[in-house]
Amino acid sequence: MIDSLSLGLAGLVILVGLIAIRMPIAYAMIIVGGGGITLLNGPALMLSQLKTLAYGQFAIYDLSVVPMFVLMGALASKAGLSQALFRGANAWLGWMRGGTAMAAIAGCAGFGAVCGSSLATASTMGKVALPELKRYNYSGALATGSLAAGGVLGILIPPSVVLIIYAIIVEANIVTMFAAAMIPGVLAVLLFLLTIAIYVTIRPGAGPKGGAADRAEFLSATYGLFPVMIIFGLVLGGIYGGFFNPTPAAAVGVFLVWVYGVARREIGLAEMRDALKDTAGTTGMIYLILLGAEMMKIFMSRIGLPQATAEWILNSGMTPMLVMLILLVALILLGCLMDSLSMILLVIPFFWPVLMEINGGVFQGADGAGFGMSTEELKIWFGILALIVVELGLITPPVGMNVFVISALAKDVPMMETFRGVMPFFVAELVRVAIILSFPALTLWLPRVLS
Repeated sequence: MIDSLSLGLAGLVILVGLIAIRMPIAYAMIIVGGGGITLLNGPALMLSQLKTLAYGQFAIYDLSVVPMFVLMGALASKAGLSQALFRGANAWLGWMRGGTAMAAIAGCAGFGAVCGSSLATASTMGKVALPELKRYNYSGALATGSLAAGGVLGILIPPSVVLIIYAIIVEANIVTMFAAAMIPGVLAVLLFLLTIAIYVTIRPGAGPKGGAADRAEFLSATYGLFPVMIIFGLVLGGIYGGFFNPTPAAAVGVFLVWVYGVARREIGLAEMRDALKDTAGTTGMIYLILLGAEMMKIFMSRIGLPQATAEWILNSGMTPMLVMLILLVALILLGCLMDSLSMILLVIPFFWPVLMEINGGVFQGADGAGFGMSTEELKIWFGILALIVVELGLITPPVGMNVFVISALAKDVPMMETFRGVMPFFVAELVRVAIILSFPALTLWLPRVLS
């Protein structure tokens, strides 16, 4: 009879195979997890799990924040926020060489702060910024590459649905994770702006200067940024100030974005219906993946694969930092096969127990044991690092979802040219990972202050 660990490894191989043939990740995890539990313990236990598992997973109060932030993003896409953000950023930056591409990055960061979805950020800002980039004769690589890369900012800058899911998986505080993401998110924006500046210095023709806005246009565009700043400030400020927890904060955000859209006559009954339908579809997809991930987690826990992996690593003599690097590289490689949310749900329940075991669950001193931080701080630090490298999957082949989204909008630019255009930003992201690995305080300082 096959032993438990061999069954677990076979399950992982089958799961990767199902994903490779493009089976939806939720179905693949349900099939492998459910089949594994049945082989281990029989169909009775499997049926018993199905009776209560879905309700137990979806009745968690923290999960109620997911459809609210998804709805806020859906309404933001229809309310004209993206145009206001890009117009305001372009008024400030467009006069420089490469400035319109920089404005697209700044607009992606601002829209990501309201939307929380990388794909929605790339799609919405692409529709707004691509015509301007073409008008100023930007190279196809820089125009599409900057928009595809700018879209990844939506996954980390709060509020982020993927960040919320990670916090729920490892039982971290959502507000703390939002705080931890702020400085790394700002760092990403600065590194992307620097990347564009270096790019156009080396290849001046790739990003010509735009026209400087006159005083009236500059003031009008700047005033247009205020509604976004107010929405962002009230949502996150209310959370950090302790006025409400994330779910009511998301409800406030939905209301404010709806009011903004109605006031601009961008949102009517048809747009509201479409936003609700999009929210229902996206939330249903997320919840089904959550169910599949929980079944995989039960299967892996019963065969003891995470514990066996942790024991093997502990006995291998590898340093904790080397283990962290190996896990991050694995996440980058997996990003070539699946989307970011699926990766977080599938991999984090497997990786996190390994890191927790290595760290020992307590603060380790300067003797080299563990990571030199408490388990709670390790959750925060690893979560931010994991989300950054998960972002890379959105701009790397063969999946590169953001690249596909932008390529669908820029049909005159070959996809390979877009992939070449995102490579400088890929390098910038690796630099950000190196900085955060070297200086964990960049991630941990703000949560420590707020606590």
